Amino acid sequence: MNDIDAWVWWLVGAAALGIPLVVTAMPEFGMLAVGAVAAAIGAGLGLGVVAQVLLFVVVSVALIAVVRPIAARHSAQRPQLATGVDALKGKQAVVLERVDGSENGRIKLAGEIWSARALDTSRSYEAGEEVDVVEIEGATAIVI
Repeated sequence: MNDIDAWVWWLVGAAALGIPLVVTAMPEFGMLAVGAVAAAIGAGLGLGVVAQVLLFVVVSVALIAVVRPIAARHSAQRPQLATGVDALKGKQAVVLERVDGSENGRIKLAGEIWSARALDTSRSYEAGEEVDVVEIEGATAIVI
């Protein structure tokens, strides 16, 4: 064991931290692995054991403190591409049969015929009018 330099041990540690990163997809292990690589570089430059450990801790903690909040913010954002019924919200449709507060009306939305009702129950839309879809409830489009 004495024949192997400290920087090699740090690289072995970095590789060992890379395994749970791949298996668990926890980015914290990757940040610790980068800290181990930084300690390996410090060992290669001749730093003492205490300095290597401090370098590992400082780099790892700094990465976790900076990168984790950024990653959490990005994962909390909604996807930019709406799919399914979410993609239909905000689209225009053409009234085929009178639409009012009841669910008896029909519209043509994205090439398909949908049942529809007006958001404002006191309002009605006649055949041929264009309406905007504000919500989809089941198989019924809510329009204004």
